[in-house]
Order: sequence, then C-alpha cells, then structure tokens
Amino acid sequence: MAGAIAYISRDTDGVAWEKLLTEALGPLDFRRLRDGLGNTDDIEIALAWKPQPGLLASFKNLKMIVSLGMGVDHLLADDKLPHHVAITRIMDDGLVGQMAEFAVYWALWHHRDIAKYAASQKAKKWKPEEFVDSIHRPVGVMGLGTIGTDTAKKFAMLGFPTMGWSRTAKTVPGVETFHGRDALPAFLGKSTILVNVLPLTRETRGLLDKKTFAALPKGAFLINMGRGAHVVDDDLLAALDSGHLAGAALDVFNTEPLPADHPYWAHPKVHITPHMAGYTNPRTASPGVIENIKRLRTGQPLLHTVDPKTGY
Repeated sequence: MAGAIAYISRDTDGVAWEKLLTEALGPLDFRRLRDGLGNTDDIEIALAWKPQPGLLASFKNLKMIVSLGMGVDHLLADDKLPHHVAITRIMDDGLVGQMAEFAVYWALWHHRDIAKYAASQKAKKWKPEEFVDSIHRPVGVMGLGTIGTDTAKKFAMLGFPTMGWSRTAKTVPGVETFHGRDALPAFLGKSTILVNVLPLTRETRGLLDKKTFAALPKGAFLINMGRGAHVVDDDLLAALDSGHLAGAALDVFNTEPLPADHPYWAHPKVHITPHMAGYTNPRTASPGVIENIKRLRTGQPLLHTVDPKTGY
C-alpha cells in the first residue's frame, strides 16, 4: 500500500473524504488528527485545514500538502512549513458557486433597499422607495481568481456594470478589468458595491483601509468574503459612522469567532455571517484531489500548485 494520507482538521471528521478517496483509489491508509496519526514517518499526503504550526514539518516523508480550502493563507502562516513539499489547493465548483451566491445576495439586498422595506413592514407602512437602475450601480470585484471571475461574470449577467481588479492583467468577457496598484484608485472610484475576494498575502493584508474606503463613491456598500485581515476594522467603522459607506456585509474577520464585545455585532450598518459564504464540499472538491494523488504516485506534474512567494 502507498504512503498514508493524513486528515488534519479540527472542524470536520474527514469521513466523507475517506469514503470518496477510497472509492476512487482503492484501500487507503487514511488517518485522522483527532484519532491520532500513528507513525508520522508513514505520511505521504496531508489534507490540511489550519494545522498546528510545525506539525506538517514533522512529517519526514511528506510529499504533498492539500489545502482543504481554496485559500492557503492558513498554511503559509506557519513559518516552519516545509517549502520543499508541493502545496496544492482544491478547485471546488460547488464552493465557487456558493461564494458568488453570497455576493449577489448581499448586493441585491443593498441595491433593492430591502432593509427599508423590512422596516416599513414592521411599521405597517406601504412605502415604495425610489429605485436605482442596475445600469447605474457599478459593481467592483477585487480579485479575479476562480471565485472572483465567476462572481464578476454573474454580476455582469444581471446587468450591473461590472469591474474587476487584480494584481496582474486579466481578461474577463463582459467585465472591465484593472490591474496593479496604480489602477486601484480608478477602479475604486467607480465601485458603488465593492466585493472583496482577494487572497490574503503580504501585499493585500490591511488593503481595505481608510484610504481605500475614501476612494469609494459616497454611499458605497462593502461585501467582504475574502479574509478578515484584509480589513482595518477601525477604518471601516469610521467610514460607516461618517456616512461615507452605506453598509458592510462581512463573512470573515480578523479574529474568528468574532469576539462578543466587538463593535460589529451591534453596529446597525454591519451584517455578520460566520464564515459561511462558501464551504468546501468533499463531493465537488474531491475529483481534483484524487487526480493529484494519482499524479503524485505516477510521477506526473501536479495541478493547482501554490507559489509560497505570491501566496496563491
């Protein structure tokens, strides 16, 4: 039997992953962190989500690390991560669709003034609100990877003028694209709804700060489904309190779970969800992982590898 596969996660038990991998690959030496990993010298592959720093480096014969999320910042935060070991990330069409749904939901919620209608219902008032045509509500998507591209395309299909911003030049049909720091002000200046789905890297940490918020049109709405560390919390609260931003839908936070005393909980313009915009679904994520295991064991190039220097 080939080397062991270790499931490193405290959030889920890995039963679904073991079943799917066994069906595709045959009998496996599949080990779970919560059950004990046995002799770690046997471990060849690690399916990992937020592993304890230094744990992966202790696996002497590790050949591939698979991030159980599409982001890899939880791995790269480990300063002992064995960079000679291939790091791959999942490509999960199910998760991609969920993320786009989350962004579209909150954008439409803001666009169609649903909060005002909810207040009118509570007050038993029949009060139509003035409507803004979608053609006059440009949406900006920060990050044009797999998730950002899918999200931008769906906004464009709904008739919103849609823009995308990325570190390097990208082309997306129906989407006006910008790239690089020099183009960021022009992109922000048009974004009445800003959707963040950037990876968390040294360059993007704290990018959503007072300078970024000030560059947005007055009354802009923020949807953050990237990472909490993209946001400078005090700067966002100040932009909301000043009235420059109309609101924010936040799914990710600098500290998770969000502390009970955090100002976001009680802020009338902040809408909180518990990092649920997109969940990894083993059924839709496993085909790519299975393919990479086959490739690893037959000496073929791996798919969806990550460059630790860029963070994606």
